[in-house]
Amino acid sequence: MKPPARTVPPTADRTPHVPVLLHEVMTALDLTGATLAVDGTFGAGGYTRAMLAAEGDVHVIAIDRDPGAIAAGADLAKKAKGRLTLAHGRFGTLDDILRTHGHQQVDAIVLDIGVSSMQLDQAERGFSFRHDGPLDMRMERSGTSAADLVNDADEADLADILFHYGEERRARAVARTIIEARRRARIETTAQLAELVAGVVWSDPANGIHPATRTFQGLRIAVNDELGELVQALHAAERILKPGGRLAVVTFHSLEDRIVKQFFATRSGRAAQASRHVPSLEAPAPRSFTLATKGPVLPSDAELTANPRARSAKLRAVERTEAPTPAPLTAIEALAALPARTGKSGGTRR
Repeated sequence: MKPPARTVPPTADRTPHVPVLLHEVMTALDLTGATLAVDGTFGAGGYTRAMLAAEGDVHVIAIDRDPGAIAAGADLAKKAKGRLTLAHGRFGTLDDILRTHGHQQVDAIVLDIGVSSMQLDQAERGFSFRHDGPLDMRMERSGTSAADLVNDADEADLADILFHYGEERRARAVARTIIEARRRARIETTAQLAELVAGVVWSDPANGIHPATRTFQGLRIAVNDELGELVQALHAAERILKPGGRLAVVTFHSLEDRIVKQFFATRSGRAAQASRHVPSLEAPAPRSFTLATKGPVLPSDAELTANPRARSAKLRAVERTEAPTPAPLTAIEALAALPARTGKSGGTRR
């Protein structure tokens, strides 16, 4: 018999926006002598401000797919007096965006993956179960919303999204509950969905994670194709960075970090090599990067105390070599996609 449904009260989270691992990111980027840097996930502008404040005359191009973030950065751009260019778009096409602004190569790129604290804190954006609002989650405020997925996707697709992108172990039960509930009425708000999930996913007092955390994560990633955009951004950065240029990526959950880790390991020649008994049929690709950090850089205890939102953050960084850009990594693209369906019953690989 499962535990009874219950409401898990949202915890207050009024932590102001603080860029995560800021000192470590700036150290990894090493802007000494740099003239052009890119903040591929502008958000509230934390990394951009730090790069503008660095020694030297660094020009920053800041990209964000959220038009609200670009609009909010207008004052900062004015204060930067020509050293900050704001660009609305997806970081997966950052090389194209830079070329439209007349730049063929750049010195440094930082990517802070995932949803911004501003989006989480705005109830009307529908990203968080902590604030009741419309079930939206669209970073660009256009296209398919979380409400569309929840109310229109079939049970198997929902279960796949929650299991693969949300890493929710009870994905099938949550999907089944959603299907049953929407037969009675559409699910339109974050509070409605959080209540449904809390009825089948019970909280663990030891970790303090809300039962709906993984469900919301999975839906958000699917709505915004976050993993697909990350894969494209890594390849775009590889194409646009000049030799000696640095790429720093901050991730917040295992799916993102797995993609970044494997991409960096492969491109730096650190990935597992084929066995001498089963030699590779392909010549090894040129090493387009060298590692600038040994393993993930984690927040300090002091940062975790000051900014609890940093608790799952990991930083990895690389430096571009003079090698030509290799072909895209199809294995990385597979990590960003939902697993293929198997079986006559339409089940999924679990």
